[in-house]
Amino acid sequence: MTLDRYRYLVVEGPIGAGKTALARKLADHLNANAMLERPDDVPFLPKFYVDMPRYALATQLSFLFQRVHQISDLAQIDLFHGQTVADFLFDKDPLFAELTLSDDEFKLYSDIFHHLKLQTPKPDLVIYLQADVEILLQRIRARGHEYELKIPDGYLRKLVERYSRFFYDFNDAPLLIVNANNLDFVDESEDFAILLRRIEAMKSGREYFNKS
Repeated sequence: MTLDRYRYLVVEGPIGAGKTALARKLADHLNANAMLERPDDVPFLPKFYVDMPRYALATQLSFLFQRVHQISDLAQIDLFHGQTVADFLFDKDPLFAELTLSDDEFKLYSDIFHHLKLQTPKPDLVIYLQADVEILLQRIRARGHEYELKIPDGYLRKLVERYSRFFYDFNDAPLLIVNANNLDFVDESEDFAILLRRIEAMKSGREYFNKS
């Protein structure tokens, strides 16, 4: 099985959906460059989950600058001679800002975002992992990152709704929407193999995968 036609793949989804784990797995499988978010490099993130209004702007801008640097590096990679798998879609960045920032802060963020926004390569495929909020909460608790355990349930529900709205209107790249409630791509090799076959079989610009 070959996925050579996909030079730039993006895995997306809310916290706990498994996007980073799947992106790593795909990158290893394809011997591709892994372009991953680095939340541990954002010093404001643990404080954000404790006091969102106070630290939302600093956290948002830290992630934005991090992603800009990573996308700048991606622009230097010859995608015709290698593959890249990312666990974030740059154009989705405002989704979090709309949810957490005040009106004045969002205006400032938007000005910076549009000023910094680069001509980014268009993904050959975006894989959007959907999961119920209860499943996401179980996974967040299971992996035990201390600062994530402080995520309010209400915030996570709103975030899941924003993701659903964003990808409902998304048409900038081929999109595979995956129901990830009952999938474990890391520890269940068959789940990963099924997904690979599903990706390879894609024929239209928007398709769905629900493990039966």
